[in-house]
Amino acid sequence: MSEQAHLARERSHKWWTLGSVCTGIFMLLLDLTVVNVALPDIQQAFNASLSDLQWTIDAYALTLAAFLLTGGSLADLFGRRRLFAIGLSVFTAGSLLCGVASGPLFLVVARAGQGVGGAIMFATSLALIAQAFPFGRERAIAFGLFGATTGVAVAVGPVLGGLLTSGLSWRWIFFVNLPIGVLALLVTLTRVGESRDPFARRPDLLGFVVFSSGLAALVFGLIRSNTDGWHSMTVIGSLAAAAALLLAFVVVERVQRAPMFELGLLRVPSLSGGLAAALAMNGSLFAVITYLVLYYEQQLGLSAAQAGVRFLPLSGAIFFAASIAGRISERVPTRLLMTPGFALVGGGLLLMRGLTPGSTWTHLLAGMIVAGVGAGFVNVPLAATAVGVVEPARAGMASGINSTFRQVGTATGVAVLGSIFASHVRSSAGHALQGAFGAHAAVVAHAIASGGTPAVLGHTPPRLRPLVAHASRAGFAGGLNLILLVGAAVAFAAAALTLLLIRERDFVQPVEHAEPITASAERSPTPAQVGA
Repeated sequence: MSEQAHLARERSHKWWTLGSVCTGIFMLLLDLTVVNVALPDIQQAFNASLSDLQWTIDAYALTLAAFLLTGGSLADLFGRRRLFAIGLSVFTAGSLLCGVASGPLFLVVARAGQGVGGAIMFATSLALIAQAFPFGRERAIAFGLFGATTGVAVAVGPVLGGLLTSGLSWRWIFFVNLPIGVLALLVTLTRVGESRDPFARRPDLLGFVVFSSGLAALVFGLIRSNTDGWHSMTVIGSLAAAAALLLAFVVVERVQRAPMFELGLLRVPSLSGGLAAALAMNGSLFAVITYLVLYYEQQLGLSAAQAGVRFLPLSGAIFFAASIAGRISERVPTRLLMTPGFALVGGGLLLMRGLTPGSTWTHLLAGMIVAGVGAGFVNVPLAATAVGVVEPARAGMASGINSTFRQVGTATGVAVLGSIFASHVRSSAGHALQGAFGAHAAVVAHAIASGGTPAVLGHTPPRLRPLVAHASRAGFAGGLNLILLVGAAVAFAAAALTLLLIRERDFVQPVEHAEPITASAERSPTPAQVGA
């Protein structure tokens, strides 16, 4: 083969690599948001409870968070193309299983499998691009296209999910991944070059097991509190086990020679502030979205497609603000973007409050736009904070930890807000139904709080159905008002923490003649690229 032909082949392969990676990550991020609008249909199909719906979201976020750092280590050791192909295969198989699920437990397990595959793809994506585009203008173009792909995936998720669910079936939000996944896998195996980190170390398997177990116990305890109550031994035992395991994780990471989480990084205030911001962003605004979807479809009677379209103002505001933040981020200190951004998120969530049984979706519109602008202002500098306060050799770990914290925020946020929401609905509905149902009011209220309003109405005498329907809607509106307040408090706390902790002097200044960052230092997508 002539040198020119070889160069042409190399050039062709690098763009195939970009296409394969962007396709895989598009599916991965789409499944972070596409499922939300299908939750009411899933609930109806399986007669699922609110806890089942929470697990449908959290199983994916949990495994995504738990496997991300370990997936990056395995890719550095055994080959990034190989691990990316494995991740694609697992994700695509998980999508198939989700589509054919016969019950809520089946679906939750399949979603966990999707998360494992997604974490492996997540952890290797930027390293593959960095290897294919080592320097120059093409490298900037490649990362720009990657960032645009991730932004589009997050934005179109609710709309695409709504169209598929309303036009075909909720199962098609998973089936649509199959041809795309197979195509991306074929391209990966035939067109993507292999790369490894010659200095890779064995993954921290003990840290992975302890961290995953602790996080799973925490979310399990929070979700079980919906049905069992906070005084249940199951809940108390789960939360105690979570505390012990997460404390053990700190000990394990301190004694490991090659930890998955270098705790010394927390000594940098700006990194700690960035992790708090990552946790808060997904634990407030993006966790609340799950319950706004249920409100749109269950209480306002909108279809999945109609609900998805009504999230466009939020997505559009995030896009608009992120583009502005990207242009001014080099001139404006990081905390002067993040702190006002979180203040806007908190203010937007407060604007959404005040829902009543007679409210319409337009009540939420102004708050969505304000919160979206705030999220856009946070996401871009959050990316810079994730990797900019450590030397390039540790940028991959810092970015991976930040992405992990975002998924932990999603998992714990959905669980905590769900527990608060269900408790309020149960109390409000029980009080409203006490006169008509007497001793049975608590049982009916519990069923309503678990998402069983349609079933309750079906078993209620016709003369009492209007009362039950009003109690359900009033309880739902009150529960949303409460978790919107909690979400706003989290956002305002993050605003204060970023103002106090993010410092420009913590950022590592680039060295003019420094060696280029290796692909292993770029293994994880940054929070700005993830967006949710």
